[in-house]
Amino acid sequence: MHAPSARLGLGLAAVGRPAYITTARDSDLGDPAARSIDAMRERAHLLLDEAWALGIRYVDAARSYGLAEEFLGSWLATHPGRREHLTVGSKWGYAYVGEWRMDAVVHERKEHSVAMFDRQWPETLEALGTAPDLYLVHSVTPESTALADAELLDRLRGLKAGGVRVGLSTSGPHQGEVVRAALAIEDSPFTVVQSTWNLLEPSVAPALQTAHDAGWTIVVKEALANGELARAESGSRLEALASGTPSDVFALGAALAQPWADIVLSGATTLAHLRRGARALPVDTSGELATDPIDYWRRRSERPWR
Repeated sequence: MHAPSARLGLGLAAVGRPAYITTARDSDLGDPAARSIDAMRERAHLLLDEAWALGIRYVDAARSYGLAEEFLGSWLATHPGRREHLTVGSKWGYAYVGEWRMDAVVHERKEHSVAMFDRQWPETLEALGTAPDLYLVHSVTPESTALADAELLDRLRGLKAGGVRVGLSTSGPHQGEVVRAALAIEDSPFTVVQSTWNLLEPSVAPALQTAHDAGWTIVVKEALANGELARAESGSRLEALASGTPSDVFALGAALAQPWADIVLSGATTLAHLRRGARALPVDTSGELATDPIDYWRRRSERPWR
């Protein structure tokens, strides 16, 4: 039997840039003024070292995660023997435009064009110093042009023919619709999907089961709902369901229990959080915490960058 951490992945979204939408960043990362590039690189490297020691072998980055790809690439360069034992995933379709500022008006810019792919694929190769094993279109929604752009799909088929597994990530209240649309593409280049699933927003589960049954690799992101499930309030339903288990460990365990979930990402920003997550075991849960998807994603869109 594999250790629980074998199905965990380390996501670098929260440590590749100074500001992000997760909760408790000041307590986890300290003074925002001290979040220099060097400091965040050091934090990312420490987390990657610990993830390796814990048996975690999947690492997730993206062009829009600030300097996450560069941080991962520099870590890989200092540990050349580890690359062959890792699965590296990254994403394109968003650009980081926050200029390493906490108060940036805009932190990310989305574009699913051929021109964006042609620009970002070489950037990813340079930053990582290696080709990623998985390369995903970042945050596909029903409004995205990615699934209907014949030229782009041909580009992605070419990437697949070169040995890179091509996929997409999903966001928003209609994730299931997007997954099914990707599955229905003739000669689809996609064999991987990364979707948000957590105890508050589990609505994509039936579509992910269908994709899993079709042989796709399923990666779960935001299992802690950007921190909402990380700390249970006293007397809350989450505390009662966790029944003495730390709520973050419980929420990760709920994701690990899904029969279609191949990898569950930890977005840990501290070594303590990463170690706790590595202890998570699959736990049976009901849908008692599920909320309306539209309301969930509305609230998520209103989260401040901090």
